[in-house]
Amino acid sequence: MGPTTGVVPAALRVGTSPAAVVFARVRNAGPVTRDRLASSTDLSTATVNRQVHALTQAGLVVERPDLVDGGGIGRPKVPLALNHDGLAVAAMHIGARRTLLAVADLSGRTLYSHAVLTPAGGAEEAVAELAGALRELVGRFSGRRFCWAGVAVGGDVDETTGTVDHPVRGWRSAPVGKIVHEVLGLPVSVCEHVQAMAAAELVLAPSASPDLRAPGRSSVYWYARETVGMALTVDGHVHVPRTGAGTVAHIPVRAPRFAGDTDGVGLQQVIGSAVLHEAAQRHGLAVDSSELLDERARALGEAIATIGDALNPDAIIVAGDAFAEHPRGLAPVQAAFDEARHLPHRLELTPTQFGLGVQEAAAVVVALSVIYADPITSLAE
Repeated sequence: MGPTTGVVPAALRVGTSPAAVVFARVRNAGPVTRDRLASSTDLSTATVNRQVHALTQAGLVVERPDLVDGGGIGRPKVPLALNHDGLAVAAMHIGARRTLLAVADLSGRTLYSHAVLTPAGGAEEAVAELAGALRELVGRFSGRRFCWAGVAVGGDVDETTGTVDHPVRGWRSAPVGKIVHEVLGLPVSVCEHVQAMAAAELVLAPSASPDLRAPGRSSVYWYARETVGMALTVDGHVHVPRTGAGTVAHIPVRAPRFAGDTDGVGLQQVIGSAVLHEAAQRHGLAVDSSELLDERARALGEAIATIGDALNPDAIIVAGDAFAEHPRGLAPVQAAFDEARHLPHRLELTPTQFGLGVQEAAAVVVALSVIYADPITSLAE
């Protein structure tokens, strides 16, 4: 087949093909020898050898004769390692206020990143400006071959066409994927950002729980910063509904200090810096007052419990400033969650492993997801 080009849907899952399994093992455990790959993947030696040959031909894996253990018995075994130095991906997280641009290697390690203001004005002009800035960043790494580009963005994303509706930015059917592909000349994947964050937790986090990748396991990922969103992972695969990401913004919560003159309030109306400042001004409180932060924490905990009771996942992972800014951390959210929960077993809310770098991780995993899921076909020429 010819080289992959254009807009390609992100593959937000743990790869299960023999090539994907071997590639994942080299990424996570390399440098590693062929016999170790066979013993740790339940694949036959012949299958491992075929996949290693294909991965080296694609430039994804390299032999490291410099790492041969000369003290062993018999013919020395040449370790295999990820091609850290030869290949790279370009990534972008488009936020309502700022956009993060990044270059990463095949392991997902960021080589360089920086943030720029998300341009005002029309969608096509703004995306073209951001894509140009990303192209300039790519140009600084002339010694590497770039394989893919990835864009994580809020709003409604059509993963097949790469078009985006972004209500906060006022974008309608913005051709994000098309523009980024044309500017960078790379295959590109575009993904809703909370789904991308959940995928990063699944496939990029170095110490991710094996249980979340095991058959039948599920997790729910919550993100709350300027907006609130949720993603579901089942069986090592982030669920991407055919009609786009769902919403939890409307979930009713008890937050009288945020409600103003209205009788009720949805979860989105307690999230973000603007509503926090408005509530503080309305009640004559400091923005970081315990009254407001405790109320927001309680609203988050109760909303998460509502969804948690319905889905009953094995894990709940949370990220974003709305969780991190409370002086007592996750404790008040956990307490509200526990109080509102109706199921008998305790479930601990788990903070993201990426901390403040969660948006960067989301962009990078979108750029790497297709390669991770199908390493041979995705880079076939």
